[in-house]
Amino acid sequence: MYSITSESPAHPDITTLIAALDQYQSTLYPAESNHLLDLTQLPEHALIMMVIRDRQLNAVGCGAIVLNGDGSGEMKRVYIDPTHRGQRLGEKLLAALEDEAQSRGCHTLRLETGIKQLSAISLYERSGYQQCAAFAPYQPDPLSLFMEKLLVADLRLAVL
Repeated sequence: MYSITSESPAHPDITTLIAALDQYQSTLYPAESNHLLDLTQLPEHALIMMVIRDRQLNAVGCGAIVLNGDGSGEMKRVYIDPTHRGQRLGEKLLAALEDEAQSRGCHTLRLETGIKQLSAISLYERSGYQQCAAFAPYQPDPLSLFMEKLLVADLRLAVL
């Protein structure tokens, strides 16, 4: 049994997971293609941060959404500890993040991931994300893949 809850990006469990993610990505990509954002520097109202915990309350995964204030957000720092993969925790985490984003007025989510992270790409595709062009603040990068998902099928409903 796992739980998914909101958490501060400065919590030691989160910083440990993000350090593991950074270490992993540094083995795959050069520094200029690793778009690492320090979530602790963002205002609280602009961030959704969630953690997955196992029965023993060990943090085994995390993910965040940076809200842009215009109805869009960017998925960041999604990571599941390798020993807990294969249990659809990624899908559950994305669904929880998306629900919270939508409750805060977010209608479109975007993300950047690396082309070598095939499991992550599959997760995002299974969760309804589709490839798109690079979006600000990114520039096209042959090692990056950009994706987006509309959380509201009819954007006219997002303003009601």
